[in-house]
Amino acid sequence: MSIRTFRITVRGVFDGLDDGQRAELQARAAEHDVLRAAFTPEGNLTYDIAARPAFTFRFQDSGEAEEDILTATERAEEAAKAWLSARGYGYKNLRSKAEDLSQAPLGKRRRRALRDASS
Repeated sequence: MSIRTFRITVRGVFDGLDDGQRAELQARAAEHDVLRAAFTPEGNLTYDIAARPAFTFRFQDSGEAEEDILTATERAEEAAKAWLSARGYGYKNLRSKAEDLSQAPLGKRRRRALRDASS
């Protein structure tokens, strides 16, 4: 069986932050800028607290079967909740979206590379 790669995006909104928490997030905003976004096994957090209280975690996971994406999504959600809770950050409206990269349509470059490799 082949290994499938999953990309999971967990979105939500910070809730009930006090002034100290807002200041802490603002001070670390450069580390969590969307331009540094990446899908990683441990999860990558992005936000712009100055613009709005929304955040996004990006996780990469894997599995052998198509249904493993459900377990990977649950792990990602729990990891996001644990990260937020460990820092005392309130949150709400948590929602997830997962993609199985083995099912994703190929881009133009990838189709061309596969076509050239088979020639």
